[in-house]
Amino acid sequence: MSTRRVFPNLLGRERDFVANTLRAETTGGLLLLAAAAVALIWANSPWQDAYHHLRDLQLGPLTVESWASDGALTLFFYLAGVELKRELVVGSLSKFSEAVVPVVAAISGMVLPAIIYVAINLKNGKPEGWAVPTATDIAFALAVLAIVGSSLPSALRAFLLTLAVVDDFGAILVIAVFFSHGFRLLPLLAATALIAVWYVLQRYRIRTAFLYVPIAIAAWWFMHESGIHATIAGVALGFVTRVVADPGEEHAPAERIEHRLRPWSAAVAVPVFALFAAGVTLSGGALKQLLTDPVAIGIAAGLLVGKAIGVFGGSWLTARFTRAELNSDLEWRDVAAVSVLAGIGFTVALLIAQLAFAGDIAQVERAKAAVLIASVLAALAASVLLVRRNRVYAD
Repeated sequence: MSTRRVFPNLLGRERDFVANTLRAETTGGLLLLAAAAVALIWANSPWQDAYHHLRDLQLGPLTVESWASDGALTLFFYLAGVELKRELVVGSLSKFSEAVVPVVAAISGMVLPAIIYVAINLKNGKPEGWAVPTATDIAFALAVLAIVGSSLPSALRAFLLTLAVVDDFGAILVIAVFFSHGFRLLPLLAATALIAVWYVLQRYRIRTAFLYVPIAIAAWWFMHESGIHATIAGVALGFVTRVVADPGEEHAPAERIEHRLRPWSAAVAVPVFALFAAGVTLSGGALKQLLTDPVAIGIAAGLLVGKAIGVFGGSWLTARFTRAELNSDLEWRDVAAVSVLAGIGFTVALLIAQLAFAGDIAQVERAKAAVLIASVLAALAASVLLVRRNRVYAD
């Protein structure tokens, strides 16, 4: 009976695509860290009132913070939708033998943190935050991996990227199903119709940007008005973007659009969101509250413990009970290090924290602080493990 490698080597165009994506995500991760640092310093400085005033400033129908989370992040989620479709159609998720391990690892890495959070918070009446520790921040994680793991095999990096794609899809489903409020049918029908128009334009190979941009803006607005989180419009548009090139066509529309938009997402959209989402007060009193707050404890435990055990356990069990075997270039200690790295929850985790505890500003702040602290601890722990593994491959 033939065996399948858990993390196969990438060849040709797929390898080039992964390499380009890794570079873009790594750069975005560094900018994300810089924006988060500015937010934290500003929100804990003598000028913190100016920060909160700017964040809560009303610009048209939304506040600046809402424009960042509902507007800027739509670009991030559009690219997530495109990337997921590409992986399903022509990438690593198109082959069951290659997809099963990262899919199971990602699902396990979402379910176990949620279980840990609920177990801690079931009695305190705030189980609604269960989804906060389920999301991995790929930009942050890849930035850490690039800094401390330059000699690690490419198969491990590809696994982390594939894991993140599945994780993003899970987060999208969670946001769409559990965090939609005040549902209204007519705006949703209008958004759906516009997404269908986008699909038809793609099917008939129309390339005029003057048509796509107004459709995207209108679909976003109607999705927002429907009560479903506006970023879902970005995901839906990504799903109906063509990812396979026609005969004689050098690049599919998804590749061309992604090439143009990914720098804007990495350098503008995600850092702007981080700037207005990561600004939490970390005074002595606030830190003491975090140590006794079940929500904060559940989030931190979910990210630090649940993610690591879930991702590694899902990978190992799948390999153990199927015909899959570990790539000969890797060891399970490499997988363990990356599993700890998956505990970095930032962009989507912060967004879900805002949605889960909407209306309770103090709880939102504590939940965000828990995400930030747990993510830093996960990054530090993973860095120690990855540096050791990196030395092994560098020698």
